[in-house]
Amino acid sequence: MTTLKNDRYLKALLREPVDMTPVWMMRQAGRYLPEYKATRAQAGDFMSLCRNAELACEVTLQPLRRYALDAAILFSDILTIPDAMGLGLSFGAGEGPKFAKPIENKSAVDNLPIPDPEQELQYVMNAVRTIRRELKGEVPLIGFSGSPWTLATYMVEGGSSKAFTKIKKMLYTQPHLLHSLLDKLAQSVILYLNAQIKAGAQAVMIFDTWGGVLAHRDYLDFSLQYMHQIVDGLIREHDGRKVPVTLFTKGGGLWLEAMADTGCDALGLDWTVNIADARARVGHKVALQGNMDPSILYAPAPRIEQEVRSILADFGQGSGHVFNLGHGIHQDVPVESPKVLVDSIHQLSQAYHK
Repeated sequence: MTTLKNDRYLKALLREPVDMTPVWMMRQAGRYLPEYKATRAQAGDFMSLCRNAELACEVTLQPLRRYALDAAILFSDILTIPDAMGLGLSFGAGEGPKFAKPIENKSAVDNLPIPDPEQELQYVMNAVRTIRRELKGEVPLIGFSGSPWTLATYMVEGGSSKAFTKIKKMLYTQPHLLHSLLDKLAQSVILYLNAQIKAGAQAVMIFDTWGGVLAHRDYLDFSLQYMHQIVDGLIREHDGRKVPVTLFTKGGGLWLEAMADTGCDALGLDWTVNIADARARVGHKVALQGNMDPSILYAPAPRIEQEVRSILADFGQGSGHVFNLGHGIHQDVPVESPKVLVDSIHQLSQAYHK
């Protein structure tokens, strides 16, 4: 077993006792840090940064040098799998992702390959191995993937969307076709996350960014069903340790009980959910991650501390809470604010673990 100097994040995910509530932030390696901007400029563009193991490692470690975070998360993108399927991913300046060859018909789905993680996605595994080496056991490394539904939204829409009309048209007019695409993506995600675990990721997270745009039954059939399939297919113990799995559906507060029934170890919460209510609903089954509104990091230090106190009090005594933002950190927050957040959590949470 690899010795970890700080394993409270892994323990909290497994609802084991900890000395204080662990914290990390979604998108903690990113554009709010001047050193990240410098490294990205050095790389030339976003995907070049992702594909360079040394630079991906550098930006993964940057927030850990500033803040006493309890975990590192692999620097990568959720769209690596569809990119490896040959859809022609690009990022325009100041724009979101675009696919040159969006999925429009049955032949496009049938012709999609399932990428070999150590071939087409080897650059991600190289980054995982490099980061694990350079972390030197200080904190655990989180691997991740987008959910099949979320990946499919980009692949069918051809990029970002507000109304999701193309994929919802497919859902309602060609449901069997969409199921075929989602099944292929689920198989790909299982291979991808298991390869990350073998390469050194000590926990994994599935980001279902767009599950919340679905109607109730459609969420269960077209999003959660495939995340459940992934959970069932993952390596759950490696290197002498359990490998915790976290599911996060943005806007998914309606479905916490169903999400907990997948057999995952933890659920991510966005800021629209009260964590006390969430714990009452599912806390005997899973740990909870969240759930501060990222925009509170614009506020002065006393307001950030007030929010930390409120969320810790709402969760209450005992383990099973990983403090996080309810979604990714905004790129224009003051760089001092995350330090206020992290230090407040560590200081104020100790009373809840005695």
